[in-house]
Amino acid sequence: MEKLYNDYFQTVFKYLFCMSHDADLSEELTQETFYQALKTYDSFRGDCKVSVWLCQIAKYLWFKEYEKRKRYASNSIDEIADSLPAKENIEQTVLASESKVALYRRFQSLDEKTREVVYLRLTGELSFREIGEILNRNETWARVTFYRGKQKLAEAGQE
Repeated sequence: MEKLYNDYFQTVFKYLFCMSHDADLSEELTQETFYQALKTYDSFRGDCKVSVWLCQIAKYLWFKEYEKRKRYASNSIDEIADSLPAKENIEQTVLASESKVALYRRFQSLDEKTREVVYLRLTGELSFREIGEILNRNETWARVTFYRGKQKLAEAGQE
């Protein structure tokens, strides 16, 4: 199991970091992923690569954590007040926020697999080979899917 951990720790950590954008949470969930893998290793059938199996466990744990955090999310008045921009920056902040919202809307128009490839590539800085392995596809598929996703985002931005 130690060899498995050493071989796949970085892959699982990067995958989780892509989704969470939180290094501490990613590390915690990576540890939990390997714990769950150890508990269920006997039931692993070998239908897919080990990295894919581990990333599926990690994905499940991330969604579980995300739902838990979403339920218990609450901001205090002080936290909200501290995050407000100064008066002179409000216009710039609003414009930047509107462009972010527009980008996220365009991003949501992509199909799930394309969205995941683009997300892993841009936020996780994963190679096309790593993305292909995680999604149980090949490097060429990941490269083409990313390229087509970028084209769709650009076309949607021109409308």
